[in-house]
Amino acid sequence: MEHSSSSSVSSLSLKLKPPPSLMTSNLNANSYWRKRKKGRNCLLQASAISYQKFIHFALIETKRHSLLLPSPLQERYGSMIALDGKTRLEMLSFEAPRIRLLRSISIEGEAMQVLDFAAFPKPEFDLPIFCGNFFTAANTNIVVLDLNPLHDVSSRRGYKERYYDSLMPLGLKYTELLPWGGKLTSESIKFFSPIVIWTKFSSSKSKHEVLYSAFMEYYKTWMELTEQAVEDTDPSQIRCNREAQHRYLTWRAEKDPGHGVLKRLIGEKLAKWH
Repeated sequence: MEHSSSSSVSSLSLKLKPPPSLMTSNLNANSYWRKRKKGRNCLLQASAISYQKFIHFALIETKRHSLLLPSPLQERYGSMIALDGKTRLEMLSFEAPRIRLLRSISIEGEAMQVLDFAAFPKPEFDLPIFCGNFFTAANTNIVVLDLNPLHDVSSRRGYKERYYDSLMPLGLKYTELLPWGGKLTSESIKFFSPIVIWTKFSSSKSKHEVLYSAFMEYYKTWMELTEQAVEDTDPSQIRCNREAQHRYLTWRAEKDPGHGVLKRLIGEKLAKWH
């Protein structure tokens, strides 16, 4: 449990990249001040975004359906100020009767706003994993929102039919509002569902309202699936579900560019624990 949890907490986004430098050494004075002014505007745009209401909604919605209790990890991780003395990191960790781990890490600073939110069902259920990874820096937003399949939807048609066929209209609705973000590797695609939202967009109030709406609808859907799920009693199926979660977490840990962001903010030693 601790191994899976700690490796997952470090995953900020599938496509996280630090914002590019605003200056190069050969800039003349006028170019420097233009860049600096532009940079200030971008910082204001980034700092104006907050993902706290996403977290608040998810916790309230979970409490509507289930008893939500602090995970043992909550005592170990909390909040901290980054090495720059300005950026704030906050970690939350909970569990529920059907939820093995519900956890989030949020980063709030002038130049960057990040939310990595995930909910893992207990292995007695073959439910998808809820995943919301949002990264905002300057005027750029990178988003992955999904109900990640626990098992391969291409080879296990029954799994796809049970969890995704009825959700296709929901996915199509937001595909039109949040266009596809570009090519993904074949390795990544197998961890995504048919309703994944993978998008990039410039910051705007309307786009962030659409993203918040999508987050709410996807999370409500996941909670409804969790409430309706039938518990597995077959030890081999439970083991299969647990191994599938471990594969997902291993993939996230190995492919996570967000570790570099954490290392820059809180140092290499602490980044390894998150």
